[in-house]
Amino acid sequence: IMRDAGMNVALGGNIGESFAYSVATGRYDWYVLELSSFQLDGMFRFRADIGVLTNITPDHLDRHKTLENYIAIKESITKNQDENDFCVLNYNDPVLREFGKTPRCKVIFFSSSEELESGVFLRGDTMIIKENDVETPVCTTKDTSLVGMHNYENIMAAIAMTHAMGVPLDTIRQGIKEFTAVEHRIEFVTEKNGVKYYNDSKGTNPDAAIKAVCAMPSPTILIGGGYDKKSSYDEWVATFEGRVKELLLIGKTKHDIAAACDRAGFKAYKFVDTLEEAVSIAAADAESGDCVLLSPACASWDMFKCYQQRGEIFKDCVRAL
Repeated sequence: IMRDAGMNVALGGNIGESFAYSVATGRYDWYVLELSSFQLDGMFRFRADIGVLTNITPDHLDRHKTLENYIAIKESITKNQDENDFCVLNYNDPVLREFGKTPRCKVIFFSSSEELESGVFLRGDTMIIKENDVETPVCTTKDTSLVGMHNYENIMAAIAMTHAMGVPLDTIRQGIKEFTAVEHRIEFVTEKNGVKYYNDSKGTNPDAAIKAVCAMPSPTILIGGGYDKKSSYDEWVATFEGRVKELLLIGKTKHDIAAACDRAGFKAYKFVDTLEEAVSIAAADAESGDCVLLSPACASWDMFKCYQQRGEIFKDCVRAL
Protein backbone atom coordinates (compact mmCIF):
# COMPACT_ATOMS: atom_id res chain seq x y z
CA ILE A 1 0.00 0.00 0.00
CA MET A 2 2.82 2.40 0.87
CA ARG A 3 4.58 1.68 -2.41
CA ASP A 4 1.33 2.30 -4.28
CA ALA A 5 1.25 5.66 -2.50
CA GLY A 6 4.67 6.50 -3.96
CA MET A 7 6.52 6.16 -0.67
CA ASN A 8 10.17 5.09 -0.65
CA VAL A 9 9.79 2.05 1.61
CA ALA A 10 11.77 -1.06 2.59
CA LEU A 11 10.50 -4.35 4.00
CA GLY A 12 12.69 -5.96 6.65
CA GLY A 13 13.23 -7.18 10.19
CA ASN A 14 12.23 -10.80 10.59
CA ILE A 15 11.40 -11.03 6.88
CA GLY A 16 13.21 -9.79 3.78
CA GLU A 17 16.37 -7.71 4.27
CA SER A 18 17.68 -7.01 7.74
CA PHE A 19 16.77 -3.60 9.16
CA ALA A 20 20.48 -2.86 9.69
CA TYR A 21 21.30 -3.54 6.04
CA SER A 22 18.42 -1.38 4.80
CA VAL A 23 19.53 1.52 7.00
CA ALA A 24 23.18 1.09 6.02
CA THR A 25 22.38 1.43 2.32
CA GLY A 26 20.64 4.74 2.99
CA ARG A 27 18.15 4.22 0.18
CA TYR A 28 14.85 4.40 2.05
CA ASP A 29 12.66 6.93 3.85
CA TRP A 30 10.30 4.42 5.48
CA TYR A 31 10.70 0.92 6.88
CA VAL A 32 8.01 -1.70 7.39
CA LEU A 33 9.42 -4.21 9.87
CA GLU A 34 8.14 -7.52 11.14
CA LEU A 35 9.69 -7.78 14.61
CA SER A 36 9.92 -11.12 16.37
CA SER A 37 9.86 -11.37 20.16
CA PHE A 38 13.56 -12.29 19.93
CA GLN A 39 14.30 -8.96 18.23
CA LEU A 40 12.06 -6.92 20.52
CA ASP A 41 13.78 -8.49 23.53
CA GLY A 42 17.06 -6.95 22.40
CA MET A 43 15.75 -3.47 21.58
CA PHE A 44 16.18 -0.62 24.05
CA ARG A 45 16.00 2.68 22.13
CA PHE A 46 14.01 1.57 19.09
CA ARG A 47 10.92 3.68 18.47
CA ALA A 48 8.29 3.02 15.82
CA ASP A 49 6.04 5.72 14.38
CA ILE A 50 3.33 3.05 14.24
CA GLY A 51 3.53 -0.21 16.19
CA VAL A 52 1.18 -3.12 15.57
CA LEU A 53 0.25 -6.15 17.67
CA THR A 54 -2.08 -8.51 15.83
CA ASN A 55 -2.65 -11.00 18.66
CA ILE A 56 -1.13 -12.65 21.73
CA THR A 57 -0.86 -16.43 21.82
CA PRO A 58 1.78 -18.62 23.51
CA ASP A 59 4.97 -19.01 21.47
CA HIS A 60 8.74 -19.32 21.98
CA LEU A 61 8.29 -20.42 25.57
CA ASP A 62 11.50 -22.45 25.19
CA ARG A 63 13.24 -19.06 25.32
CA HIS A 64 10.91 -16.75 27.24
CA LYS A 65 9.91 -19.41 29.82
CA THR A 66 6.55 -17.89 30.80
CA LEU A 67 3.63 -16.43 28.89
CA GLU A 68 3.86 -13.32 31.07
CA ASN A 69 7.43 -12.68 29.91
CA TYR A 70 6.43 -13.24 26.31
CA ILE A 71 3.51 -10.78 26.58
CA ALA A 72 5.70 -8.13 28.20
CA ILE A 73 8.28 -8.44 25.42
CA LYS A 74 5.63 -8.16 22.70
CA GLU A 75 4.06 -5.13 24.37
CA SER A 76 7.47 -3.45 24.65
CA ILE A 77 7.07 -2.38 21.02
CA THR A 78 5.35 0.72 22.45
CA LYS A 79 7.74 1.51 25.31
CA ASN A 80 9.56 4.37 23.56
CA GLN A 81 6.51 5.78 21.78
CA ASP A 82 4.89 9.06 22.77
CA GLU A 83 1.66 10.94 22.06
CA ASN A 84 2.74 11.63 18.46
CA ASP A 85 2.95 7.92 17.62
CA PHE A 86 0.32 5.22 17.00
CA CYS A 87 -0.25 1.66 18.15
CA VAL A 88 -2.67 -0.60 16.26
CA LEU A 89 -4.20 -3.38 18.36
CA ASN A 90 -6.64 -6.25 17.88
CA TYR A 91 -9.74 -5.47 19.96
CA ASN A 92 -10.77 -9.14 19.86
CA ASP A 93 -7.68 -10.18 21.82
CA PRO A 94 -8.47 -9.68 25.54
CA VAL A 95 -4.82 -9.11 26.44
CA LEU A 96 -4.43 -6.40 23.80
CA ARG A 97 -7.80 -4.83 24.57
CA GLU A 98 -6.67 -4.34 28.18
CA PHE A 99 -3.20 -3.25 27.10
CA GLY A 100 -4.78 -0.57 24.92
CA LYS A 101 -5.57 1.42 28.07
CA THR A 102 -1.89 1.90 28.98
CA PRO A 103 0.33 3.21 26.13
CA ARG A 104 1.27 6.87 25.89
CA CYS A 105 0.74 6.75 22.13
CA LYS A 106 -2.55 6.98 20.25
CA VAL A 107 -4.28 3.57 20.11
CA ILE A 108 -6.25 2.41 17.08
CA PHE A 109 -8.27 -0.78 17.49
CA PHE A 110 -9.47 -3.10 14.76
CA SER A 111 -12.10 -5.81 15.19
CA SER A 112 -13.58 -8.64 13.16
CA SER A 113 -16.58 -9.09 15.47
CA GLU A 114 -17.31 -5.80 17.28
CA GLU A 115 -18.58 -2.55 15.76
CA LEU A 116 -16.20 -0.07 17.36
CA GLU A 117 -16.93 3.50 18.41
CA SER A 118 -13.61 4.38 16.82
CA GLY A 119 -11.27 2.26 14.70
CA VAL A 120 -11.57 -0.27 11.88
CA PHE A 121 -14.15 -3.05 11.99
CA LEU A 122 -15.91 -5.66 9.88
CA ARG A 123 -19.65 -5.38 9.32
CA GLY A 124 -20.86 -8.33 7.29
CA ASP A 125 -18.24 -8.50 4.55
CA THR A 126 -17.42 -4.76 4.58
CA MET A 127 -14.38 -3.22 6.30
CA ILE A 128 -15.21 0.18 7.76
CA ILE A 129 -13.18 3.02 9.27
CA LYS A 130 -15.06 4.92 11.99
CA GLU A 131 -13.72 8.18 13.39
CA ASN A 132 -15.50 11.19 14.85
CA ASP A 133 -18.82 9.28 14.45
CA VAL A 134 -18.32 9.09 10.67
CA GLU A 135 -18.24 5.66 9.00
CA THR A 136 -16.26 5.18 5.78
CA PRO A 137 -16.46 1.84 3.92
CA VAL A 138 -13.05 0.83 2.58
CA CYS A 139 -13.47 -2.55 0.86
CA THR A 140 -15.12 -5.93 1.21
CA THR A 141 -13.71 -9.39 1.84
CA LYS A 142 -14.55 -10.20 -1.78
CA ASP A 143 -12.02 -7.57 -2.90
CA THR A 144 -9.07 -9.67 -1.70
CA SER A 145 -7.64 -12.98 -2.84
CA LEU A 146 -6.64 -13.84 0.74
CA VAL A 147 -8.68 -16.39 2.71
CA GLY A 148 -9.49 -16.72 6.40
CA MET A 149 -10.70 -14.36 9.12
CA HIS A 150 -7.12 -13.86 10.35
CA ASN A 151 -6.24 -12.41 6.95
CA TYR A 152 -9.22 -10.05 7.10
CA GLU A 153 -7.90 -8.92 10.48
CA ASN A 154 -4.45 -8.40 8.95
CA ILE A 155 -6.02 -6.27 6.24
CA MET A 156 -7.85 -4.17 8.82
CA ALA A 157 -4.57 -3.65 10.67
CA ALA A 158 -3.00 -2.47 7.40
CA ILE A 159 -5.95 -0.13 6.81
CA ALA A 160 -5.53 1.35 10.28
CA MET A 161 -1.79 1.85 9.82
CA THR A 162 -1.87 3.44 6.39
CA HIS A 163 -4.93 5.57 7.11
CA ALA A 164 -3.16 6.94 10.19
CA MET A 165 -0.25 7.84 7.90
CA GLY A 166 -2.55 9.79 5.60
CA VAL A 167 -2.51 7.39 2.64
CA PRO A 168 -5.55 8.10 0.40
CA LEU A 169 -8.37 5.56 0.66
CA ASP A 170 -8.30 4.84 -3.08
CA THR A 171 -4.64 3.84 -2.76
CA ILE A 172 -5.41 1.62 0.24
CA ARG A 173 -8.17 -0.09 -1.74
CA GLN A 174 -5.84 -0.63 -4.69
CA GLY A 175 -3.18 -2.23 -2.49
CA ILE A 176 -5.71 -4.59 -0.91
CA LYS A 177 -7.14 -5.69 -4.24
CA GLU A 178 -3.75 -6.31 -5.85
CA PHE A 179 -2.05 -8.09 -2.94
CA THR A 180 -1.45 -11.83 -3.24
CA ALA A 181 -0.64 -14.32 -0.47
CA VAL A 182 2.97 -14.36 0.67
CA GLU A 183 5.02 -17.47 0.05
CA HIS A 184 4.69 -20.24 2.68
CA ARG A 185 1.66 -18.63 4.37
CA ILE A 186 -1.49 -20.51 3.30
CA GLU A 187 0.02 -20.42 -0.18
CA PHE A 188 -2.02 -22.22 -2.82
CA VAL A 189 0.35 -24.58 -4.63
CA THR A 190 -1.75 -26.45 -7.21
CA GLU A 191 -4.77 -28.67 -7.72
CA LYS A 192 -4.31 -32.30 -8.76
CA ASN A 193 -7.08 -34.85 -9.26
CA GLY A 194 -9.54 -32.45 -7.70
CA VAL A 195 -7.40 -32.02 -4.54
CA LYS A 196 -6.09 -28.56 -3.59
CA TYR A 197 -2.65 -28.32 -1.95
CA TYR A 198 -1.69 -25.48 0.40
CA ASN A 199 1.74 -24.62 1.77
CA ASP A 200 1.62 -23.04 5.23
CA SER A 201 5.17 -23.81 6.34
CA LYS A 202 5.24 -20.40 8.05
CA GLY A 203 2.62 -21.78 10.46
CA THR A 204 5.31 -22.41 13.08
CA ASN A 205 3.12 -22.21 16.18
CA PRO A 206 -0.31 -23.64 17.10
CA ASP A 207 -2.18 -20.34 16.74
CA ALA A 208 -0.92 -19.79 13.19
CA ALA A 209 -1.79 -23.39 12.35
CA ILE A 210 -5.29 -22.93 13.79
CA LYS A 211 -5.80 -20.00 11.42
CA ALA A 212 -4.73 -22.15 8.47
CA VAL A 213 -6.98 -25.08 9.39
CA CYS A 214 -9.96 -22.74 9.79
CA ALA A 215 -9.24 -21.12 6.43
CA MET A 216 -9.47 -24.36 4.46
CA PRO A 217 -12.58 -24.49 2.23
CA SER A 218 -13.16 -28.25 2.45
CA PRO A 219 -12.21 -31.41 4.40
CA THR A 220 -8.47 -31.45 4.96
CA ILE A 221 -5.57 -33.85 5.26
CA LEU A 222 -3.12 -32.01 7.50
CA ILE A 223 0.65 -32.43 7.78
CA GLY A 224 2.04 -31.28 11.13
CA GLY A 225 4.92 -31.61 13.57
CA GLY A 226 8.50 -30.40 13.84
CA TYR A 227 10.89 -28.74 16.27
CA ASP A 228 9.78 -28.57 19.91
CA LYS A 229 9.19 -25.01 21.17
CA LYS A 230 7.38 -26.28 24.29
CA SER A 231 3.99 -25.34 22.89
CA SER A 232 0.65 -26.82 23.86
CA TYR A 233 -1.22 -28.45 20.98
CA ASP A 234 -4.59 -29.03 22.64
CA GLU A 235 -6.26 -25.88 21.28
CA TRP A 236 -4.99 -26.65 17.77
CA VAL A 237 -6.32 -30.22 17.91
CA ALA A 238 -9.67 -28.93 19.18
CA THR A 239 -10.21 -27.22 15.80
CA PHE A 240 -9.90 -30.52 13.88
CA GLU A 241 -13.46 -31.73 14.41
CA GLY A 242 -15.45 -31.34 11.20
CA ARG A 243 -12.38 -29.99 9.39
CA VAL A 244 -9.41 -32.39 9.51
CA LYS A 245 -10.07 -35.90 8.22
CA GLU A 246 -6.51 -37.14 8.69
CA LEU A 247 -3.34 -35.88 10.40
CA LEU A 248 0.12 -36.95 9.22
CA LEU A 249 2.79 -36.32 11.87
CA ILE A 250 6.51 -35.73 11.31
CA GLY A 251 9.38 -34.44 13.43
CA LYS A 252 10.32 -34.42 17.08
CA THR A 253 6.92 -33.27 18.31
CA LYS A 254 4.86 -35.97 16.62
CA HIS A 255 4.35 -37.99 19.80
CA ASP A 256 3.43 -34.89 21.83
CA ILE A 257 0.87 -33.93 19.19
CA ALA A 258 -0.45 -37.49 19.10
CA ALA A 259 -0.94 -37.32 22.88
CA ALA A 260 -2.99 -34.14 22.42
CA CYS A 261 -5.04 -35.96 19.77
CA ASP A 262 -5.64 -38.87 22.15
CA ARG A 263 -6.83 -36.48 24.87
CA ALA A 264 -9.28 -34.95 22.40
CA GLY A 265 -10.47 -38.32 21.08
CA PHE A 266 -9.05 -37.63 17.60
CA LYS A 267 -7.67 -40.95 16.35
CA ALA A 268 -7.20 -40.28 12.63
CA TYR A 269 -3.45 -39.67 12.78
CA LYS A 270 -0.43 -41.47 11.35
CA PHE A 271 3.30 -41.22 12.05
CA VAL A 272 5.56 -40.70 9.03
CA ASP A 273 9.32 -40.31 8.80
CA THR A 274 9.75 -37.67 6.10
CA LEU A 275 7.87 -34.84 4.47
CA GLU A 276 8.14 -36.64 1.16
CA GLU A 277 6.39 -39.67 2.65
CA ALA A 278 3.71 -37.44 4.15
CA VAL A 279 2.91 -35.86 0.77
CA SER A 280 2.74 -39.29 -0.88
CA ILE A 281 0.34 -40.66 1.75
CA ALA A 282 -1.78 -37.49 1.68
CA ALA A 283 -2.14 -37.73 -2.09
CA ALA A 284 -3.15 -41.39 -1.85
CA ASP A 285 -5.69 -40.81 0.92
CA ALA A 286 -7.24 -37.58 -0.40
CA GLU A 287 -10.48 -37.60 -2.35
CA SER A 288 -11.59 -35.14 -5.01
CA GLY A 289 -12.76 -31.97 -3.28
CA ASP A 290 -10.37 -32.35 -0.33
CA CYS A 291 -7.49 -30.08 0.65
CA VAL A 292 -3.98 -31.14 1.66
CA LEU A 293 -2.40 -28.62 4.01
CA LEU A 294 1.14 -28.35 5.37
CA SER A 295 0.72 -26.30 8.55
CA PRO A 296 3.10 -27.82 11.10
CA ALA A 297 2.34 -25.76 14.25
CA CYS A 298 6.06 -26.16 14.96
CA ALA A 299 9.37 -24.69 13.84
CA SER A 300 11.39 -26.52 11.20
CA TRP A 301 14.85 -26.79 12.74
CA ASP A 302 14.70 -30.48 13.66
CA MET A 303 14.57 -31.60 10.01
CA PHE A 304 15.18 -28.50 7.87
CA LYS A 305 17.37 -25.40 7.77
CA CYS A 306 14.37 -23.10 7.95
CA TYR A 307 10.63 -22.99 7.29
CA GLN A 308 11.33 -21.75 3.75
CA GLN A 309 13.25 -24.93 2.92
CA ARG A 310 10.44 -27.04 4.41
CA GLY A 311 7.90 -25.20 2.26
CA GLU A 312 9.96 -25.53 -0.91
CA ILE A 313 10.40 -29.27 -0.39
CA PHE A 314 6.65 -29.63 0.16
CA LYS A 315 5.91 -27.75 -3.06
CA ASP A 316 8.44 -29.78 -5.00
CA CYS A 317 6.88 -33.01 -3.74
CA VAL A 318 3.38 -31.84 -4.64
CA ARG A 319 4.36 -30.77 -8.14
CA ALA A 320 6.09 -34.12 -8.70
CA LEU A 321 2.94 -36.13 -7.92
